[in-house]
Amino acid sequence: MSMNQREVRRQYKETIQPMGIFQIKNLDSGKIFLDWSLNLPGSLNRHLFQLEMGSHRNRELQADFSRLGKQAFELSVVDRLDPTDETDRNYTEDMKSLLALWMEKLDPTGDRGYHGQKKA
Repeated sequence: MSMNQREVRRQYKETIQPMGIFQIKNLDSGKIFLDWSLNLPGSLNRHLFQLEMGSHRNRELQADFSRLGKQAFELSVVDRLDPTDETDRNYTEDMKSLLALWMEKLDPTGDRGYHGQKKA
């Protein structure tokens, strides 16, 4: 690997990717799957790839995707988290809190989503 390739890789790894909350929506039923990511483009690609390969971790979502096909689903960003000036900040807790807010707001449980039954 040349020095130029190493430098490009290093710069890519140091670049903060768009982060936030995304959803996978079943356009047929309206059910949604919510998740968070520190790298939205990468996560959206990964989830779509897993669904297309039949290996998504959410079995109910996978079953619907396999039955209905890609055209029956929409992947979209629900909310973005802007980075701060702190270069070494870990955004994991921020993302978990943001996801909790969206889970409460959208309530993707039961017939509304792919997150099991609502907890009492």
